[in-house]
Amino acid sequence: MTQENIEKTEPEKVSAQAPSRSIWSGSITIGLVNVPVKLYSMVYDKGIAFHFLHKTDGQPLKYVKMCTKDDKIVPWNEVIRGYEVARNEYIAFDKKELDAVRPESDKRIRISKFVDYFSVDPVYFDRTYALLPDKSKDAYSLLLKALERTNKAGAGRITLRTKEYPALLHPYKGALVLTTLRYAYDVVDPRDFEPIQKLSEPQKAELDLAVKIITDLSGDFDITEFEDTYMKRVEELVKQKLKGEKITVEKPPQVEAKGLMVALRETLKQLEQK
Repeated sequence: MTQENIEKTEPEKVSAQAPSRSIWSGSITIGLVNVPVKLYSMVYDKGIAFHFLHKTDGQPLKYVKMCTKDDKIVPWNEVIRGYEVARNEYIAFDKKELDAVRPESDKRIRISKFVDYFSVDPVYFDRTYALLPDKSKDAYSLLLKALERTNKAGAGRITLRTKEYPALLHPYKGALVLTTLRYAYDVVDPRDFEPIQKLSEPQKAELDLAVKIITDLSGDFDITEFEDTYMKRVEELVKQKLKGEKITVEKPPQVEAKGLMVALRETLKQLEQK
């Protein structure tokens, strides 16, 4: 990327650009009702992407599949999947064997029940995808409007790549979206951590000040208020390097350690001065 390209970049949209290619196609099934749909990526983890370079010549490094037995590079057509049953002991599978056991949810999102969307603990939310009609506009529109009127979400399953996920089908901004969920056994109960079990009760004065600070800082949540400041700082470094400017590394200022009560009082004082 050149300096000219960076400087000519248009201001970014608040939302990401909609993809043109689906990542899954199948149907939503509710009893005998069948709604063909296509699944599209909707959430992106945008950030700074660094490449590993060879320090001596600045050229990019590449990763190869190397056999651990003979230290030879293995071509893709000789790669199969293996399940480790013991240390360095594997059961090998070819693609046909694994395809034969893929569940119904590989091509069908069967809705088993309808639930209150807000009854699901957000800690189980994994990733959200856009569902678009696939020659099913009437059935799609009917399902969308019915979910909007009832304020319900459909609970089902979907298989993506090599994993089956619990999933919620729900309306969002005039469309149907699908949010994959984590299993109960994927999430640690924080109460199992020993430090949580040994927490002490706060003093009343400290708690009152903390509640006052929270109250004074309360407001409506707006996601557009947040941006990746690290990414922007790295982009500024890129511009400086393209111009040949010298990068000066500055150490962050030391934060003075204060007692809890002092910190609470000074925080509240700062809020009152705004």
